[in-house]
Amino acid sequence: MSNQLTTKSLFERDDVKQKFKEILGKKATSFITSVLQIAAQNQLLAKADPVSIYQSAAVAATLDLPLNQNLGFAYIVPYNQSYKDEKGVWQKKQVAQFQMGYKGFIQLAQRSGQFKSIYSSAIYEGQLINANPLDGYEFDFTKKGEKIIGYAARFKLLNGFEATWYMDIEQLKKHGSKYSKTFDNAKGLWNTDFEGMANKTVIKLLLSKFAPLSVDMQRAVITDQAIINDADTQDVTYIDNEPVTIDKEAERVTLLINDAATIEDLMQVKEFVTEENSALYELRFSELSEKELSTEKTKK
Repeated sequence: MSNQLTTKSLFERDDVKQKFKEILGKKATSFITSVLQIAAQNQLLAKADPVSIYQSAAVAATLDLPLNQNLGFAYIVPYNQSYKDEKGVWQKKQVAQFQMGYKGFIQLAQRSGQFKSIYSSAIYEGQLINANPLDGYEFDFTKKGEKIIGYAARFKLLNGFEATWYMDIEQLKKHGSKYSKTFDNAKGLWNTDFEGMANKTVIKLLLSKFAPLSVDMQRAVITDQAIINDADTQDVTYIDNEPVTIDKEAERVTLLINDAATIEDLMQVKEFVTEENSALYELRFSELSEKELSTEKTKK
């Protein structure tokens, strides 16, 4: 794919159309149309490297998330990237960056079939009762002051495990300032849609730290806020934030705990349990104990 191509001519190529058809089936044509509309309506994206737009769109297609700005599932946004040319001189070029919206993370969690509920919310004055992350956050939503003091995300799995993540406004601003180079940009999402970015931040951190991540959810965490070099191999360049690290070992242990059918199965996992998934282990142990006790009573 030549960088001399326009976004429109690139997406009109037969191999590109076939690629999206393989991913999206009948939805491919309308998806491509939406990408071209987004690129045409944004002056900076219109100047962006067409290949970077294609790779970002391919990630959204693989996750089956619409790119409609009004829906808030996923976005393709422009970024002014610095690079050295062949003579070693610093130059700048417009590239496309893939970004998840908080609704996109919720959508992927729901699709995994493991979540009973997942949501995020602004927290107002008077609603935060307990902010101790070890004891568990407590909120009283019958109260509502005028001022938003923070944002919280919470999920509950079908097996009963639940977790909450809360950040106050100052923590969110520090996070945005540290990990987003567009934080001080008046047109950046942290300024144009602080609520959306705050909800996304608490949901993303909650999921990446405590949730069993499906393949799609892992892909979303890895590709969020990155230039996509290759959507198929998940080769990305982080330009706007530090990547969220997915603890593969913790993820594996979490899956083993959830899949344990007997206490004996569960005991084989015990030596690998860490503080991060100890609560889930205890809950699963209790469930299996009750199940086996009930089975024994039935036999008698």
